[in-house]
Amino acid sequence: MIKVVKFGGSSLASAEQFAKVGKIIHSDKERRYVVPSAPGKRNAKDTKVTDMLYACYEMVEREEDFRVQLMKIKERYDSIMNGLHLKLSLEEEFRKISDNFKNKMGEDYAASRGEYLNGIVMANYLGYEFVDAAEVIFFHEDGSFDAEQTNTVLKARLEQIERAVVPGFYGSMPDGSIKTFSRGGSDITGSIVAKAVHATCYENWTDVSGFLIADPSIIDNPKPIKTITYRELRELSYMGASVLHEDSVFPVRKAGIPINIRNTNAPEDEGTWIVESTCHQPEFTITGIAGKKGFVSVSIDKDMMNAEVGFGRKVLSAFEDNGISFEHIPSGIDTMTVFVHQPEFEGREQSVISSIHRYAKPDSIELEGDLALIAVVGRGMRSTRGTAGRIFSALAHASVNVKMIDQGSSELNIIIGVSNADFENAIKAIYDIFVTTRL
Repeated sequence: MIKVVKFGGSSLASAEQFAKVGKIIHSDKERRYVVPSAPGKRNAKDTKVTDMLYACYEMVEREEDFRVQLMKIKERYDSIMNGLHLKLSLEEEFRKISDNFKNKMGEDYAASRGEYLNGIVMANYLGYEFVDAAEVIFFHEDGSFDAEQTNTVLKARLEQIERAVVPGFYGSMPDGSIKTFSRGGSDITGSIVAKAVHATCYENWTDVSGFLIADPSIIDNPKPIKTITYRELRELSYMGASVLHEDSVFPVRKAGIPINIRNTNAPEDEGTWIVESTCHQPEFTITGIAGKKGFVSVSIDKDMMNAEVGFGRKVLSAFEDNGISFEHIPSGIDTMTVFVHQPEFEGREQSVISSIHRYAKPDSIELEGDLALIAVVGRGMRSTRGTAGRIFSALAHASVNVKMIDQGSSELNIIIGVSNADFENAIKAIYDIFVTTRL
């Protein structure tokens, strides 16, 4: 039995947090491979080490003296090591970093040093072996992740090591230079390591006890999600629910490895299990609610549109020509609506309209901005009649005007369009009818 454990920045922000992490790891001998993030914020006014490194490297690029800023970063690590009573010095590491900054090794190199240094500290604290991610995680020449080479090399390396620390967030390019994943990429590293060692479980430790059914900034004390499938997670993550980096799902999903989201500050909580499939019935009809504001609907009307071969392609070509991706496309017999991100669309709206007229020759085009999209997701909806009707009823009772409603063919999600102004009220109404009152 092998568990890979990843700890986020808030879990490693101070010596006190490090001690909690050490206790968690040592409490279960199956937790053999550890993936740490860089130290996060110790309080609301604090700065994450990764952000400090970015700021430091900006000074390098402006040809400014960065040494004072770099020493502030060193003080963060010294504080952690002193608090843990470690006999470890990072003097030589910071000398190397300073030299490489002067040689302008790149922003990715700078950003990765937070995880790299924290990995060294973590390995020393736990008594585990340190494995530099640059030696085992690889990217292609075009910057895309090289899954095949990474899995081969990482698997061979870790087969020889009983317990190891592999820092998250970065790897190396074919020329040996450092390349990072997008922000939050330590989640991806943990997933990659879990796949390589054929882990029985990938534990992702953070500062919340798993996923919640709705955003706690909108709903007071929303219920937790005990079990969620990968497909449900993808739907919710895409619509803004962010506890886990969405790209971290793919390596473990292909390997059939479940993810367990846990809380470092409440290790007794079971958290949320993310699984390929489950026969467990969810407690509620819905699994979760998530959404985003800031969309524009572009409604194209043309008689006999449904009989015109290639009409959809012509319309979407207008958006492609202008470098705009679409979010959602509900359609009718003579109408087709394309939802796009408003900030992306506003500067090019007339060019898009002109292109649609040129390609598709519609009867009319109407625009409506300041819209929000809400996804109601749940595997329980497949076996429950009248879900859409209950949503309409709840929104009508809350005086929310529904601009659009569309159910996916998988019956896993229902997308609702409302005005930005009605966004929070809509989520409250949906949560109330499915979770609070369960009418």
